[in-house]
Amino acid sequence: MMSRVQRGLVAGFAATVAVSILEAANMILGPWAVSFPRLLSVMLQTPDTIIVGWAAHLLVGTLVLGPLFAILCPRLPTDTAESKGILFAVGAFVVMGLTIAPMAGVVGERPVGLFFMQAGFGTFAWMIATHAVYGLVLGNVYGRLVGRGKEAHDLIHGNHHHRHGPYHA
Repeated sequence: MMSRVQRGLVAGFAATVAVSILEAANMILGPWAVSFPRLLSVMLQTPDTIIVGWAAHLLVGTLVLGPLFAILCPRLPTDTAESKGILFAVGAFVVMGLTIAPMAGVVGERPVGLFFMQAGFGTFAWMIATHAVYGLVLGNVYGRLVGRGKEAHDLIHGNHHHRHGPYHA
């Protein structure tokens, strides 16, 4: 039987692969926006070595965000694993937009800035969209790995019982 964290690792990996496909399409067919691997390679001071950004993207999405989601999932205030995943990923976007994006420095000819806004609205929208996809896949895979039953309910919703008011059944 897999632990919560192991399920999070698998779900994080699946979600990172899904977003990586979108990022590869962005880089090959676009670019429509500054790609996250490019942003990470610049942040890690290897702007000409995008493989460093890809590796960081894979490691963070799998080893950090996946297990963190598994731990936080029961505490997130939505009803389904997928909506919890999207909420978690949008939260990660907010943290990233406030911390990592301003630290990233210059990508191409311009600084990225707070919430990627100096890189243009397209990059801002791309980052929100790819994070939402990450969260949807993360939650869906995690929910499928958890399965059904009381243990599954506790892993997704926590083991607390909802208290109903006088007007609820």
